[in-house]
Amino acid sequence: MAAVVFESGKNVDYAHDHMKGVKDLLDAGVTNSVPDKYVFPENRRPSVAQVVQGESIPIIDISGLDGSQHERLQTIQSLAQACADWGFFRVINHGIEESLIGSMLDVAHQFFLLSSEEKMKYGNRDVLDPVRYGTSFNAKVDQIFNWRDYLKHFCHPVMQTPDNPPNYRDVAGQYFKETRKMALKLMAAISESLGLQPSYIETVFREGLQVGIVNFYPGCPEPELTMGIAPHSDHGGLTILFQNEVGGLQVRHKDHWVAVEPVPNTFVVNLGDHLEIVSNGRYKSVEHRAVVNAERTRISIASANGPALHALIFPAPQLIDETHPPLYRSMLYGEYLRLQQSTELIGKGNLDLLKIPKQE
Repeated sequence: MAAVVFESGKNVDYAHDHMKGVKDLLDAGVTNSVPDKYVFPENRRPSVAQVVQGESIPIIDISGLDGSQHERLQTIQSLAQACADWGFFRVINHGIEESLIGSMLDVAHQFFLLSSEEKMKYGNRDVLDPVRYGTSFNAKVDQIFNWRDYLKHFCHPVMQTPDNPPNYRDVAGQYFKETRKMALKLMAAISESLGLQPSYIETVFREGLQVGIVNFYPGCPEPELTMGIAPHSDHGGLTILFQNEVGGLQVRHKDHWVAVEPVPNTFVVNLGDHLEIVSNGRYKSVEHRAVVNAERTRISIASANGPALHALIFPAPQLIDETHPPLYRSMLYGEYLRLQQSTELIGKGNLDLLKIPKQE
């Protein structure tokens, strides 16, 4: 259907293949207004008034996990509090070379500068295909599109990447290997913080699926009308995120939103739905969203670490007793992933489907 947009001050009937992505839309000349396909209802639009000033997610120095027994214990206690109160935290002193991070941002940007024809070689695929390019969240079912293009590809157990840029595979291979090491180290510490053996959660996720998700949010002519990505929680265990110098990430904390500003050489980590399940609700996955701006392109790179697709995920038996009954039923990770990735974003609605009703 043709969408009416404004271009150079004139009304223009513009029919566009939205499946090619937001960058293609802008390259085609739609630069002065947001097409109707991307306009959210007023009650779902981001608002500055919703964002509380002066709050920030916790900061964890994870070098303490390799320090003395006292330093490790202190770090684990800090992780426990961050997981219980926020479900989000920032890590510093992580040991990943800043040059590698910069190279990953560079090849990510290069991918989105490729022609639409080159990117669409990986477009319109199944949600579990190992390399996939797309736009919005799930463009096949979204009623309103998010102002976002993405590249998703499997990183573990087998690295699978697009053919271009030519150096993408090498750089991404190194980058996602390092972020996976960080995720496993954090999972061991989080497991310990729950009173489990350090190896418990790490074992659940060690042979699991790691997905690299590269998000591209171009500058938007009317950012107040749309979203980079609507509120949602992540599947899996831990997501390790790096964002360029352009802000946009916001986290729901209690009844308000908190902006997570970019800080050089730090990563943002958040808990996924399946870590909430394994912890039997003691730790929570948390809704988050991305807003866009009028001038600058935001790029974020997420390392999503989950179980194997065939793994059955359920609350740790050690965390269940008479006063702490199981809160979630089990489900194959692959089934959950397909469910979440095949529908519109509905906050934590998919996790709600696994909740066991309370006994009266």
